[in-house]
Amino acid sequence: MLLDEDPATLINHTINNFNIAPDKLAVSRIGDSLSTLRQARELRIRDAETSLKKLGRSLNTLQTQHEELTSTHSSSAHASEISRLDTQKFRTAKAASDLEMEAERLSSQQADLAARLQELELQGLEGSPDEAAKRRDSVDDEVLLRLKVYRSLGIDLERDEKDGEFSRAIVRNDRKGDVHVINMDKKFSRFFYANYFWQTL
Repeated sequence: MLLDEDPATLINHTINNFNIAPDKLAVSRIGDSLSTLRQARELRIRDAETSLKKLGRSLNTLQTQHEELTSTHSSSAHASEISRLDTQKFRTAKAASDLEMEAERLSSQQADLAARLQELELQGLEGSPDEAAKRRDSVDDEVLLRLKVYRSLGIDLERDEKDGEFSRAIVRNDRKGDVHVINMDKKFSRFFYANYFWQTL
């Protein structure tokens, strides 16, 4: 059928009646949003690629360090060193125990000798009054016994050529490697010198 008006005019009127301007604005806004999202996505991708490259470099560095440590570390050498240290620790502990036992033995021996020496000092050269009559002829033997006790402790006594009295003592400490020469004065008691000898030993 024939139209009364020009088709182009009809189409133009139809377009104007639809009012597509809001739709065009909406499409424009959607396009802008898509562009913004695309830019944000590309930025995030670049950041992720940068982080991935950094992690890759760190991984390579750690792998290199691990290979160096693995190549220089020997499990057998480590086990051997641990065994050596354990053996050394055991020997040290045993030596300390032996020294402690030896110290206790020497301390007991020193106490016994000190008691014996003190007993001899208290008795004097002639012994107690009851024993003086019985041992008057054995004074020299007792002096020799005392000298023997002193020598066993590392003490040598020397007599004065004038009066025959003991005037000098040489005290040797083998443990410390010391030698002390002591001039004995009569104004000091024998008990004083006995204590002094023990302190020197």
